[in-house]
Amino acid sequence: MIGKNAVKTKEDKFPSSRGNPTSPEIVEVEDFHGPVKKIMKARKSILNGKDQRQYLFRFKNQTADKDKWLSEDAIPDGNLHLRRFRASRRTEQSHK
Repeated sequence: MIGKNAVKTKEDKFPSSRGNPTSPEIVEVEDFHGPVKKIMKARKSILNGKDQRQYLFRFKNQTADKDKWLSEDAIPDGNLHLRRFRASRRTEQSHK
């Protein structure tokens, strides 16, 4: 039953615990939302039949819903960001 002031929509407004979780989309270099703030995670995936490592980027002045998965070769200033990410993972593991 829907109340007088309720509006029925075709899609959910909030993520539900049911179903498959959505992952951020993979984008090309042209689709950036600004300068990179931090690399959040890493994953291995298969693209075009090749194993590839991808990184989840958070951009400056953006929220988590704007995070993007980028492949290693598509990262602007990649060496700098990857060095920081790997160093932070090493320090996290040494404190456990």
